[in-house]
Amino acid sequence: MTLEDLGWNAEFAQAWEAYADKGWKPARLIRDNKITYGALTGDGEELEVAMSGKVYHKAETDAELPAVGDWVAVEIGHEDKEHIIRARLPRQAYLSRKVSGRSTEEQVIAANIDVAVVVTDAGSDFSLRRMERYFAIIGRSGAKAVVLVNKADLFPAEKNDKAVAAIRALNPHADVHLTSVTKKSTLQVLRSYLKRGVSLTFTGSSGVGKSSVINYLLGDEYQWTDEVNTNTGKGRHTTTARELMVLRTGGIIIDNPGVREVHMWTDETTLRDRFADLEELAAQCKFTDCRHGLTNAGCAIQASIAAGSLDARRLDGFLKLDEEIALLQKNRQKRQMTVDRRTRRDNQRQSQRFSERHLPELEDD
Repeated sequence: MTLEDLGWNAEFAQAWEAYADKGWKPARLIRDNKITYGALTGDGEELEVAMSGKVYHKAETDAELPAVGDWVAVEIGHEDKEHIIRARLPRQAYLSRKVSGRSTEEQVIAANIDVAVVVTDAGSDFSLRRMERYFAIIGRSGAKAVVLVNKADLFPAEKNDKAVAAIRALNPHADVHLTSVTKKSTLQVLRSYLKRGVSLTFTGSSGVGKSSVINYLLGDEYQWTDEVNTNTGKGRHTTTARELMVLRTGGIIIDNPGVREVHMWTDETTLRDRFADLEELAAQCKFTDCRHGLTNAGCAIQASIAAGSLDARRLDGFLKLDEEIALLQKNRQKRQMTVDRRTRRDNQRQSQRFSERHLPELEDD
């Protein structure tokens, strides 16, 4: 194994020049153990590494802390000493979302990725509104978007074809494939993405067969499997933690636990790009302040819906995403204002304590 097998490239090599004379070693994080990380070096050695206090305190948010897929500078510990992460190299592309709940924090799903694979099916998991969210997040990351409409053997061909066509219409730039683990020939298409040093991250809801697809690519039952279901007689493949795996035949896979909700972490520009068709229609509205509601006279979007050329659910999805992003930005601003107030207060207190300690000395002088 070499650094290039792990995804090392000229940009990372250039960033490494700042640490080349420190005696540290480049490594890529393959696992987050909460307290420590698993890391792979260019010679194939797997290390358990801990984060230094400097790296922790330098990060202004949790998203800036090392994550699975990151390249880090590791000081090798000798004589039973810990291996320490001394720095994180700048990310070239990463997939992130908003942390679940009311938090305004960003959560990094996978760092330094080239291809983002979303696994869904044509049944109960199928949702164009959710897919819009995935595409918005992937679009911001800069990775190539690939969608697997999986478990094709469980649904009629007409239903599968309809799901594939709808996703392709939603994002013509995405690669959409119909797959089934029981028909392994359909999964061969994934081999074309798995090249030396290329990183794929897989995401999707629980139960859509994501881990089974990865097991096939790995060539063995690498993933942990639940106990056998007494009704079906089959095991349920699950992923409980993010993990980076290097394939012997070339390519890198980053697996993620099943996603229940796709919370937005993007910006207005990315959102507008994903809904360029609506932007073009909105430019044709009679009034520039049109809100695109049923009662808005001269609304080109409502006219398209009435004519049947635009799905009303797409407009609804856009408005919900727009509102969600606006709320996220508002909450982030409020949080930043709170942080700034606390910083000013702490600085004032420190200044006051300094004055109280040194003012008598100044008066004596």
